[in-house]
Amino acid sequence: MDSRLRKLRDDIASASRGLSEAELTRHPEGKWSAAQVLEHLFLTYTGTIKGCERCLQEGRTRARKRTMRDRARAAVVVGLGILPSGRKAPERTVPQGMPGEKAASAIGPMLAAMDEALASCEARFGKRARLMDHPSLGPLTAAQWRKFHCVHGNHHVKQILRLRGSR
Repeated sequence: MDSRLRKLRDDIASASRGLSEAELTRHPEGKWSAAQVLEHLFLTYTGTIKGCERCLQEGRTRARKRTMRDRARAAVVVGLGILPSGRKAPERTVPQGMPGEKAASAIGPMLAAMDEALASCEARFGKRARLMDHPSLGPLTAAQWRKFHCVHGNHHVKQILRLRGSR
């Protein structure tokens, strides 16, 4: 597994370790709970896996041509490691009610599976190939997908730690 994704996996596990189901589901008004954050992360990893599987099944990448807007947004998130706040999660990554303990235990294996799927695409299409489109950042390479998931995951680890601190 990629070392950055391994660290992310460990940070997520550490942030959620020892929280009861009640603590996982508690949240401030209008905000997600730790369980919802974990499910959201789980859904983003499964989405990336599905995208990689489609590329491999079709024998081609599924990325459109990059725009200047794509380049700028990817430069901020993937290049600088800054995740702008205030963006709504894409509908397919909005939590639907997975139990917190289940989401917490599924994160590690899902991250490993995602890294394997990205590695398979890299082996098939090359390291420089843009595999598929991110909803906000546009077409990304496997390395950029990994970096996005690290930046995004670390953003949510901080949220979980804040929720944990409010118990």
